[in-house]
Amino acid sequence: MKINDLAQMGFYLVILVVLAIPLGRYMAKVLQGEKTFLDKVMGPLEKLIYRVCGINPEEDMNWRQYAGALIVFNILGIVTLFILEMLQGHLPFNPEKLGAMRWDLALNTAVSFVTNTNWQAYSPESTMSYFTQMAGFTVHNFASAATGIAVAVALIRGLTRRQAQAIGNFWVDLTRSTLRILLPLSLLGALLLSSQGVIQTLSPYLTVHTLQGPSQTLALGPVASQEAIKLFGTNGGGFFNANSAHPFENPTPFSNLLEMLFILLIPVGLTFTFGHMVKDVRQGRVIFGAALILFILMLALTYGSEIAGNPLIGKIGITGASAMEGKEVRFGVANSALFATVTTATSCGAVNAMHDSLTPLGGLAPMLQMMLGEVVFGGVGAGLYSLLTFVILTVFIVGLMVGRTPEYLGKKIEGFEMKMAVLAVLIPSACILLGSALASILPAGTSSLANPGPHGLSEMLYAFASGSANNGSAFAGLNANTYFWNLSLALVMFVGRFGVILPLLAIAGSMAKKKIAPVSAGTFQTTGGLFSGLLSGVVLIVGALTFFPALALGPIVEQLLMWAGKAF
Repeated sequence: MKINDLAQMGFYLVILVVLAIPLGRYMAKVLQGEKTFLDKVMGPLEKLIYRVCGINPEEDMNWRQYAGALIVFNILGIVTLFILEMLQGHLPFNPEKLGAMRWDLALNTAVSFVTNTNWQAYSPESTMSYFTQMAGFTVHNFASAATGIAVAVALIRGLTRRQAQAIGNFWVDLTRSTLRILLPLSLLGALLLSSQGVIQTLSPYLTVHTLQGPSQTLALGPVASQEAIKLFGTNGGGFFNANSAHPFENPTPFSNLLEMLFILLIPVGLTFTFGHMVKDVRQGRVIFGAALILFILMLALTYGSEIAGNPLIGKIGITGASAMEGKEVRFGVANSALFATVTTATSCGAVNAMHDSLTPLGGLAPMLQMMLGEVVFGGVGAGLYSLLTFVILTVFIVGLMVGRTPEYLGKKIEGFEMKMAVLAVLIPSACILLGSALASILPAGTSSLANPGPHGLSEMLYAFASGSANNGSAFAGLNANTYFWNLSLALVMFVGRFGVILPLLAIAGSMAKKKIAPVSAGTFQTTGGLFSGLLSGVVLIVGALTFFPALALGPIVEQLLMWAGKAF
């Protein structure tokens, strides 16, 4: 462990919080329809969109109408993106004349980008045209992130409104989130990344002659514009197969810092937004504190394991080889471990190092963060509503302990809310465990493994955890471009996204109808450090009870065998 590494990590966290606090306040104003400095620019455009689309911005929706609009919008997104992928050979901005994708891969990719997963079972440079990247993927990077914010704000309205039938207007929330939050940040982010050397061009691929003599083709494209929203929207799909390890996507140490800040900025900011919207900033700080505790624990595990390295490689006698295996020399161990923790704490999935090359315990932490259900800050919007699910569970457990009807923000948590919250936790967990179990017993699943033994199981667990958590990163030793993996992961991504959203919108609708009870002497306080600790403890306990047996057969036993001198 190096002091310089700890200083870099601490500097990152400080800058992140300093930027997230004012952003959280700004997002609260946007989502509540208050005046902001962008009104003169975005206001007329927003009204034009409503007029063209026939939307009445004053109309409120109940939770079923809200959910119906959300599902229809996203299914139409899957259909249109699938068609675009199948027809890209006949569309413009395709200088490399790339043809249609195989139907199962096209379906997997369409579901992936619409659900904010960006799982890529293909090499983008040799598969996707510029038009598909811009008109398809970049557009849905905005739409999927805005959908997450819309669900989060609908849930907040449900918790704060008194005896109301409605939880807002999905189309208004979607439009405001896109125009006033995601678009301005992405424009600024693209300019910053371009200043560091991230490319932005529509020129054809470039063939150059190397110093050794042979020629090499360099893939180009409009990268910076997609890179910015890939990070701000916690989407993660790279323009290049190497993702943020590629010098055209992440050329400098400063761009690496920017990318890590972009990934967590909105998810962290939304915890403070929550405090402003419920009129009690302490509530937001509690949620932020619980997520920060979990983040630091996961970062410590990843960094500690990676700095120790693989003793089997260390025996070769190459200095630093055991710690640097699978990492970019531009970033080193600390920034690779930090990036891996950041990208799996959210639903981003962008990588600047190969996660399959992490040590077993180093890979366990990113995997566990996804298994916990996007609660360690989580994806844009998705992290906040997933955290609030665990808040409801924690309040219920505390209520049982003190013998009182559980309450949160003055509203009673009753049987219906608990059933929906449990569903929101169990559905992704079932996707991971059932999917991995099925893949481990079918030849169609095991035939894609590049590694035997516990690491092979880890590759399958990681794939289904990544799909269910809408993360999109992967252990690269798994060949996922087969009919079995494309279709099974498409199903898991869809269910993992909307199987959580629908129960939470039902909770929002139910809570909005309730009265707010006055605080009494027996009301359990949810604004202090004790509740932060309880919340993070419940998250860890639920994750441990659910996934420990599977993790014990995968990364944990692999780590023990590695220490004993055996590798897979």
